[in-house]
Amino acid sequence: MRNLIIFIRRFFNFFLFLILLSLCLSLVFNHNYYQRVSFLSSTNKVSGYLFGKYNNFEYYFHLKAVNDSLATQNAQLLNQLPEDFASPDSSSRIIKDSAGKRQYLYMSARVVNNSVNSLSNYITLYRGMDEGVEAGMGVVGPQGIVGIVRKASKHYAVVMSMLHKDTRISAQLKNTGNFGSVKWDISGLNPDEGILTDIPKNVPVHKGDSVVTSGFSAIFPQGLLIGYVNKISEVSSSNFHRIGIRFATRFQELQYVYVIKNFNAKEQHDLESSVPHE
Repeated sequence: MRNLIIFIRRFFNFFLFLILLSLCLSLVFNHNYYQRVSFLSSTNKVSGYLFGKYNNFEYYFHLKAVNDSLATQNAQLLNQLPEDFASPDSSSRIIKDSAGKRQYLYMSARVVNNSVNSLSNYITLYRGMDEGVEAGMGVVGPQGIVGIVRKASKHYAVVMSMLHKDTRISAQLKNTGNFGSVKWDISGLNPDEGILTDIPKNVPVHKGDSVVTSGFSAIFPQGLLIGYVNKISEVSSSNFHRIGIRFATRFQELQYVYVIKNFNAKEQHDLESSVPHE
């Protein structure tokens, strides 16, 4: 009690000032319409500004949870596509269960690191072996192909991006079915541009044609979008078109991707590797 009295006596003048100031302001705002309106307007602006900042702050921290939820929902939708299942051959035998066996599984993953400015670009994902990710799995984004998993630890995976000088993806023209290979056009280091090779000159190609995965490897299912034809040129000494494409994926904006598990990949790899290459 004694300490409280000492404290009040010490700051008596300050407390008296606050009381008198409050009384004066109350008299001014209660008896002068203009000052009252101005004061209320000012306080509304301040409170509105503070609430706006708080909402932005709260939204930032809730946004991650929302994005995680949407990525998971998208993965669930992708896993319901008919293309994810290998249909049994019914031409020579009666099939009792026509539902097919699951071949592909999509797993959502968050991008935690990404590069686009070097010749050898990689992407780090916050999903690793503990959640089913292994080296050799394909990675696709919301718009199109992203790359191939190169290494995985317990909680992370490193992806060799399409923007890597050594990345090659088996591809085909969607309209004609002719297949070739897609690689990054490293001549200008433009993260939006690639090259489609091995398409013969007698194959009709037009700007805007879709380029998709061929399904000839164990990495990607058939029909996933890679990009669109945006340049066609001819080299007299070659029997093939020189085709430039614009990648569907915006690599600078990647936040969430989907890792693709092919349940038949090991069987296919083991069989193909057992055949001697002469």
